[in-house]
Amino acid sequence: MDNVRSAAYRTTAESIIKKLALRNMIGHYCETASDAVELVRALVANGESVTWGGSVTFSQSGVKDALTADGHPMIDRMAAHTPEEQDEMWRRQVSADWFFMSTNAITLNGELVNIDGNANRLALLLHGPKHVCVIAGMNKVVADVESGIKRVHTVACPLNAARLHTNTPCELTGVCANCHAEGCMCCQEVITRHSRHEGRIHVILVGEDLGY
Repeated sequence: MDNVRSAAYRTTAESIIKKLALRNMIGHYCETASDAVELVRALVANGESVTWGGSVTFSQSGVKDALTADGHPMIDRMAAHTPEEQDEMWRRQVSADWFFMSTNAITLNGELVNIDGNANRLALLLHGPKHVCVIAGMNKVVADVESGIKRVHTVACPLNAARLHTNTPCELTGVCANCHAEGCMCCQEVITRHSRHEGRIHVILVGEDLGY
């Protein structure tokens, strides 16, 4: 990364981290995904269990592979195939020590902006796991909540729809149609503006483009 971009990202991240602190969330900045991997390794204690939402960033950053290699119990929702297994997996996820996710957007004021279809990802953000770790590339930073929602509709959803083959308008046309399709990914909109539980939510900003 060039020095100008690196300096700008760090300055912006430091400002967001101060706003996160006011919202009772712990912010971190890492220049690279490799740095983020080492930070996560320091945060997650030996033997603590790990689960995650449908996060491209969690895999792309190398964090998932690192935690697997370190021997943490990994609660993988994709390992459940029957309704009974899915119910049991959900109970295990809720009681995990760490839940990893990205965010669809993060505002300059430190608000997390997320949209979800089944809401399993957002449910675990809101309640359950002892710790939540949000890993977000600086490409997810937006001016405000309205800009965050717009980013979801114009960037995140079309790309994720193409990845997941949802057969929604945003996959078929590349443009949000405010749909009510069977595979709609925009069923819930959640703005996290404050965490009541001190130390529960960590937000790691990474000076790279990660995820969608």
